[in-house]
Amino acid sequence: MLERQPLLKSNFDLNAKDYFTDARLATLDAAIKAAEKATSGEVRLYVEDNCKEDVLDRAAFLFAELKMHKTELRNGVLFYLAKKDRKFAILGDGGINAKVGNDFWDHIKTEMLHFFKEEKFAEGLEKGISMAGEALSTHFPYQRNDVNELSDDIIIK
Repeated sequence: MLERQPLLKSNFDLNAKDYFTDARLATLDAAIKAAEKATSGEVRLYVEDNCKEDVLDRAAFLFAELKMHKTELRNGVLFYLAKKDRKFAILGDGGINAKVGNDFWDHIKTEMLHFFKEEKFAEGLEKGISMAGEALSTHFPYQRNDVNELSDDIIIK
């Protein structure tokens, strides 16, 4: 007799809290810390399942809510992912956007999207965070007396 096997859930179907295991969070935490060692910029990651509004509006709201605009050099970066709704945004503060071209974030976004299409969300975020740290080191190099102005805690809702 042939038994039916349950279909494996895709990574798209898993909610954010189930997908982002301790191991994946540790990898992302390490990526944030490595990025911040290359730049004085501040990197935050916020993941939730759903975003029922424009993704940039949601990211901007969270950027303000997390007080990311309060850094001295205005060099905070928010990586936002609404996992189940398949939306993401990268939002940089005014200090960054005043120094980089209009396509600065597009290259990072494109690289991340390759991973996301393969349901590799953690890997895509890790790549984007690493790329941002490298790119920002040119305009905002790490300073010996650098102070971590924002929490590195990853927020998963």
